[in-house]
Formats: sequence, structure tokens, C-alpha cells
Amino acid sequence: MQCEIITIGDEILIGQIVDTNSAWMAKELNLAGIMVKQITSVSDNKQHIMNALNEARTRVDVILITGGLGPTKDDITKATLCEYFDTTLVRNWDVYREIKKVFDARELPYTALNQKQSDVPVNCQVIMNSKGTAQGMWFEEYGKVFVSMPGVPYEMIAMMNVFVIPKLKEKFETPFILHQTILIQGIGESFLADKIAKWEDALPKGFKLAYLPATGNLRLRLSATGEDKGLLEKQMKGLITKLTPIISDYIYGYDDETMEQIVGRLLMEKGRKLCTAESCTGGYIAHRITSVPGSSVYFEGSLITYSYEIKEHILGVKKETLEKYGAVSEQVVLAMAKAAREQFKTDYSIAASGIAGPSGGTNEKPVGTVWIAISTPHKTFAKRYQFGNDRERNIIRTSVTALNLLRMELLKD
Repeated sequence: MQCEIITIGDEILIGQIVDTNSAWMAKELNLAGIMVKQITSVSDNKQHIMNALNEARTRVDVILITGGLGPTKDDITKATLCEYFDTTLVRNWDVYREIKKVFDARELPYTALNQKQSDVPVNCQVIMNSKGTAQGMWFEEYGKVFVSMPGVPYEMIAMMNVFVIPKLKEKFETPFILHQTILIQGIGESFLADKIAKWEDALPKGFKLAYLPATGNLRLRLSATGEDKGLLEKQMKGLITKLTPIISDYIYGYDDETMEQIVGRLLMEKGRKLCTAESCTGGYIAHRITSVPGSSVYFEGSLITYSYEIKEHILGVKKETLEKYGAVSEQVVLAMAKAAREQFKTDYSIAASGIAGPSGGTNEKPVGTVWIAISTPHKTFAKRYQFGNDRERNIIRTSVTALNLLRMELLKD
């Protein structure tokens, strides 16, 4: 069973808001065994909406629509659906009373404009909105299912979870879909593909592998579709077991876990403390670490030592070291890591210094040159990396690589 998502609203097409609804819906539908064949965004224009509906019903069994259900004149979805299904609006008194309760509770007047929210097409099944006043609508027309929901994300999510997905699963026979995502760092997509080619070629029927590259890391998503959940889970486990030793040096986690969450968990398990000394990343490593709830248990703080003077006067990097080797060097980043660990009195420290770009590079040290150091209770070491010439990507790649270096040291401890 396939479906299409149609989002309605000029605000999406002009870039005023980002369509997060479709991404959330696609993920949840997939988990329910419902395949999303297409996602379409249309303007607040009657003919545009009708054309999208006509096209969608030639492709799929279910059309899910979000947006355009407000009480104002620019919200035209309800009227357009009435015309499309050749029906009329009628006041639903159950909806009327529920909306009135909302306004009464807030001590607000229940105006005629707000009361119009209780007018629904005759031929629809109303989907009650527990989070707002725009009701959802379920239509079964032309041998297809059409569902219209509000564009407000938390209102749509409530309807999908409580009503839409359960009803779709009840109406249609859906297969079981299983996903396992392997998180990879330290190897490029093409190199990884070569490394696991034989394993990938031997995947059984119903299994599919997708490569999902991102800045600084890579995700491998193994998907399976079938009717027997137990069999799929057993096969999936066996395939991951065979894959792991082939690329064990590059796997850092699974599914939705982030590098900073994994590092934080290891620090907590071992009762260790961490600090950072950053130059080219400008505090981004510390930002990622502190984005994890509870990070105050293991993270002491960070020093952003951008200039030569601050590296010298705050971290104590020797002036002659800076002048002889330059800020982007093994000698300087090692000194930064050692000094930070001593000043913060932590078990571990991360230091990074590089040329993020787009300017500042030389023949000896081109843009993208980065030195990362890790200081532990047993040693301090540094590694040189050559990233690209995009500033933002270089900062992200540096942060992910630095955290992964720390992760590998924590696993040895």
C-alpha cells in the first residue's frame, strides 16, 4: 500500500517555513508498513490543489494532506475539498461544542469566524483535534482514502498517532518493515562500498542497503520488508553480525544515537570528566557536548583560544612554539590539550586548531588543514587531517572527528 503526502501553503513554497511535517509523517508511515511514493508541496490555490489531488490518486491508495484548515480567508483547503468531492459544508454540533469549550476555558469570545471551524463536509468522517480547533477530515472517494489535517505540527502528529495510522493499518493489509542504521565515521562512502561489496551482494530477498552520507559521518541503513516479523528480525541480526567485523574500526553506534550522546554515556559509565580547548571550531565541540541533557555531570568547560596571544596567555602555549611552528601544528595542539586538562583538572581533554577557510591557507598548510589532540590520564597525542575548503563543513567534520577520537580512547580505558 502506497501513499502520497501533499502539503498546502504558500509559506512553504517561499521558504518562510520548513516542511517538517512530511519528514515526520514519512518516517512514521514507513514504520507502519505504508510506503510513501511521493511528497508534493502546493500553493494556496484551488486549481493547484485539485490538480495535485487528481495526479496523486492515479499513483497511490492514500493521499494525506496538511495545511490550509484555519478560519481565515487564505485557508481554502476545506472549501476546495468540498468542491472536489461535490459536497457541501454542514455544522457538526459535536465539534461546535468541543471548540466552544476551548474558548470558554480561555475566557475568549466564540466569534462567528471561529464557529466556522465546526463546519465540515457532509461526506467526511471528522477527526477530532485534541490540540487545536481545526478538525481533520477522512474521505473515501474514487476508491481512495483522502485525509486532510492541520498544518500545525503538534496538531497533525496527534491526529496521526491517535487516529490516522491506526485506521490505515486496520483498513489495509500492511507488511512489516524493519530498519537498522549503522553509524560510520572515518571512511568515505565509495571506500566503504568497496569494503562491504561482497556482503552487500549477498543480501537476501527483501533486504535493501542505503548509503546516507552527512558532514563528518555516514549512515548505512539496512531495510527489510516482509510478512514474518520474527524471521526478518532474525535475518537482520545475522546480517549485522556478519557486517560488524568487516568495518568494526569505523562503526561508532546504531540508529538515532549521536556521537556526543555516545561519548557522554561512556564518560558517565567510567566516572570521567572532560574539557575542550578550541581554536578553529570556535566552541562547536563544546556546543555538541553540552547539547546532551545531563552533560554537566561529565563536562567541566571549554576555552576558546582563537588568537596567538590568548593561546599564550590563557593556555600557556610558549611564544617560541607558536612562532616556530604556527598555531596549526602538532606542537601547539598538543600543548593546548595538556594545558586545558591541567587547568580544568579533568581526566580527558580535546584540543583543535586548524584553517577552516575559506582564506588563510598556504602551500604547506592549505585550507582544511586541522590538528586534533586528545589528552588522557595515560598519554597525549595529535593527528593531522585534511578536510575540504568549506568553512562550515570543516568545523562540523572537526567536531565529529574529535569526538570519535575521544570515543575510541574511552573504549580502551
